[in-house]
Amino acid sequence: MPHVPLTQPSLLVRLKDAHDREAWERFVDLYAPLVYAFVRKRGLQDADAADLTQDVLRQVASAAKSLIYDPRRGSFRGWLFTVVRNRLTDHWRAAARVERGSGDSSQWQQASEKLVSESDSAEWDAAYERQLLEFAAQQVRGDFSEATWSAFWQTAVEGRDGKSVAEELGLSVAAVYLAKGRVMARLKEQVKWLLGDELGVR
Repeated sequence: MPHVPLTQPSLLVRLKDAHDREAWERFVDLYAPLVYAFVRKRGLQDADAADLTQDVLRQVASAAKSLIYDPRRGSFRGWLFTVVRNRLTDHWRAAARVERGSGDSSQWQQASEKLVSESDSAEWDAAYERQLLEFAAQQVRGDFSEATWSAFWQTAVEGRDGKSVAEELGLSVAAVYLAKGRVMARLKEQVKWLLGDELGVR
C-alpha cells in the first residue's frame, strides 16, 4: 500500500458524504466486526448479533451528516458505545417482555442482568483500540519486508526479547529495534489518518 499523507480527510469526516463508497466500505470493515464481537460476548446468537450490528450501522449512517468535530461533546468511540449499549438494552428488554408474558419471573431477572452497564465501556475501549490497530496493521503490512515485519511482530506483539529475535532473523539487535520502531510509527500514522481527531456527534 502506498504511503498515505495525513492531510487527507479522516474516515469519519468522509462519512458525511453518503456517496463516498470507499469510506463507507472501510467504516463497515473496521466497525462491524467490533460491534458483532461485542454483542456476541453478551449472549446474542449469530443471527441476532448480525441484525443488531446492521441496526447500529444504519443508525451511524443516519447520523453521519451530523458528525461534527467538537471535543466537548465527547468522542466518536463513546458515542458508538452508547448506540451499541442502547440497541443491546432494547434487545434484552424486548426478550424480557416475551419471557414475562410466559409468567417466568426468573427469566425476566436473567434478562435484566444482561443489560449493558457503564462498566462495559472499559472492555469496549480495549476492543475498539485492538480492532483499530489490527485494521491498520492489515493496511500497512505490505509496506515492509518480511524481516522487518517479523522483527516488529515478534517483539511488539509476541513480547519476545530483541536479542533472540535478532539471532533468529540474522539481524543485529539494533536492526530489530529499529524495525520495530519503524512499523510502530507507521501504524500510529495510519491510525491517525484513519480517524484523525475523533468526532463528537450532535
